[in-house]
Amino acid sequence: MTFTGPDRATAIAISSTSTGVGMAAGPVLAGLLLSHFWWGSVFLVNVPVVVVALAGIVLLVPNFRSPTVRPLDPFGILLSISGLSALTYGLIRAGQVDAWTRWDVWAPVAAGLALLAVFVVVELRTREPSFDPRLLAQRMFGGGNLSMSLLLFSVAAVTFYNAFYLQGALGFSPMKAGLANVPVAIGAVVGAPLGARLVRLWSLRAVAVPSLAVGALSLGAVGFFDLDTPLLWIEVLLMVQGLAVGMVLAPVTGALISSLPLERSGAGSAVTNTARQVGSVIGIAVGGTIMSIAYRDAIEPALGDVPKAVQDSVRVSAEQARHVAGTLGRPDLAEAADRAFIHSMHVGAVWIMVIALVATAVLVYALRPAGRGAEPAEDSRSEADAASHAG
Repeated sequence: MTFTGPDRATAIAISSTSTGVGMAAGPVLAGLLLSHFWWGSVFLVNVPVVVVALAGIVLLVPNFRSPTVRPLDPFGILLSISGLSALTYGLIRAGQVDAWTRWDVWAPVAAGLALLAVFVVVELRTREPSFDPRLLAQRMFGGGNLSMSLLLFSVAAVTFYNAFYLQGALGFSPMKAGLANVPVAIGAVVGAPLGARLVRLWSLRAVAVPSLAVGALSLGAVGFFDLDTPLLWIEVLLMVQGLAVGMVLAPVTGALISSLPLERSGAGSAVTNTARQVGSVIGIAVGGTIMSIAYRDAIEPALGDVPKAVQDSVRVSAEQARHVAGTLGRPDLAEAADRAFIHSMHVGAVWIMVIALVATAVLVYALRPAGRGAEPAEDSRSEADAASHAG
């Protein structure tokens, strides 16, 4: 509720652009720090950034106060954190042990789902909840947020794969890997204002749905990466991914917030941000689990003549396998680990593409023309118009 009308669209456009800039600067800065300083410097460098951000909030952001006083919800916060933590742990643990029937896998997953269910019930019964699930019952707002959550789920998973692919399989240094990811950020920076301008000319549905479909296919195209894939093709695909995602997130975000009454836009923004962060976290957990299971299946045939004392280490990950191969003087084992990793990345990319295509189908449903009244896509044109001028 801090920004309304054209100011809100401008804020969304600036936020999307700054996110792209951060995506470009973050990996490069991390690579620079890791090349010259202690690994903990990548965390400490965030302290001055946060200080500057807080100062900017104090000086620049309007001091708006909601007419509705919403007290803190410590019980709801505890339930949500506990539920997500347990669910994420269980999903990651499944990839580590390669079995869903073990109690240390299904128990935390079940506990996490149960805690999240209780969280929803508690929030529904709270007069002024910090996270209002009722908003998700609206077709456009709920469906749009589900679609964007699934998209960020897919993006987070593929980003996770890409980090291990560049630095592990291809042997890039942290700095080189950071530079290799710059095209994603460039695509996102260009995509946000471009998407807004195209929505101004056509409609949100005509722009966002094809962009999301292209994004899904580009995420799945990671399945064509190999150990000898030219860097140029990798960079082109990464730029397409960033461009497609940028063209979807900025205009859809503006439309989702605008679909709510002004007095509910603050709560809507909280729901939107929460849904996307949850999607990203679960995406890394599930994406990593898929990769771990596929990797273990692929590396197993190469373990016949590997000492039993180190076989479990080789099964953990390609990184561990390369370390063992170096210790034993077994370049053939390192090659087998690389091939197993590439196979697991291909398997994961297919699953991630399917999830992103499901996100596309959900967005089609969320943005379908309303039976009565104005089409949501049309309602968002004014937001996209202002955002295009801001971009």
